[in-house]
Amino acid sequence: MPAIKTALVHDWLVSHAGAEKVLESIHSLFPGPIHTLVHDSGNVNAWPVVYTSFLQKIPYATSLYRHLLPLFPLAIEQFDLGSYDLVLSSSHAVAKGVLTHTEQLHICYCHTPMRYAWDLYHPYLSKVKGIKKPVAKMALHYLRHWDSTSTSRVDHFIANSNCVARRIKKIYQRDAKVIHPPVATHHFFLDDKEDFYLTVSRLVPYKRVDLIVEAFAAMPEKKLLVVGNGPEMSAIKKKAKGNIELLGALPDEHMRKLMAQAKAFVFAAEEDFGIAPVEAQAAGTPVIAFGRGGVLETVVEGVTGLFFSEQTISSLSEAIQHFDRIQHQFIPEHIQEHAGQFSEERFKQEYRDFVSNRYKEFHENRYPCWR
Repeated sequence: MPAIKTALVHDWLVSHAGAEKVLESIHSLFPGPIHTLVHDSGNVNAWPVVYTSFLQKIPYATSLYRHLLPLFPLAIEQFDLGSYDLVLSSSHAVAKGVLTHTEQLHICYCHTPMRYAWDLYHPYLSKVKGIKKPVAKMALHYLRHWDSTSTSRVDHFIANSNCVARRIKKIYQRDAKVIHPPVATHHFFLDDKEDFYLTVSRLVPYKRVDLIVEAFAAMPEKKLLVVGNGPEMSAIKKKAKGNIELLGALPDEHMRKLMAQAKAFVFAAEEDFGIAPVEAQAAGTPVIAFGRGGVLETVVEGVTGLFFSEQTISSLSEAIQHFDRIQHQFIPEHIQEHAGQFSEERFKQEYRDFVSNRYKEFHENRYPCWR
């Protein structure tokens, strides 16, 4: 079989979060040039070869790219990938919509269908005011239509969790293989537990760090450390009391030590997967999490953590009080062992096998005499 010429496609490269960590692992397995809408080379890891769309030429595009949302479909379709055998997209917006031809195999690792155009459509619109609201409605209507149509351009979908696979089935009417994202579990270690709770998160609205801070503000006898930064910092500072420390962004080494020393990790977001709770478990720390989304696949109730049922102060507070009563039953070594199933090595093996097998099938169907 000839060498496989591979192109990678990613929505945008402006930060280093979970999706970018997945891209790193994919690139280590299938090196190839990365095609992306915009690239902030000063704010993300260096990549060997990156091609950007025409959006990159717009002033301040790397910081204001979200305002260019209606142009995303047009921009992603301008990449000419015709010379590649294999196209691997990493998509939570429009990367899956690149144009390919019948002699190419396109496999999409889908972090989620475009949430602001589908299941978060009404919550998103509720925050838009004035003349922007009808404009947003028209733009999102167009994006939903394009998103549905472009689904046929993908030969195989991979979902990052079972809940995303269900969303893909609901919205795209396509099946998806579930391969959980890679987590650097080998970087974490066990340490003696201390008397504080921890949350690590970007301070943005949907992460609900405000809820965690409000719950601990009502329990002054319990100490909470908050690691992370973001646009919600000033609002969260106003809600914090003396038992709550806002530490901002910390070096990875410091963050990992706090993960290992915390008595429990608190997580109030509804995430498609949720890397931070897995990292906490890799440090032997039990997780108190909102029982929706990806944490249902990574946290074992009563063994590696506890769930609370509603994103309310009372529901979270009850879970914390319950944890205090039974914390002795959580064994750090068992928790860490459980986290190992989400390692980078496991992801690479599963992803490599899936792509290689699908490409072999695709190639043999094109050239049956080569079997």
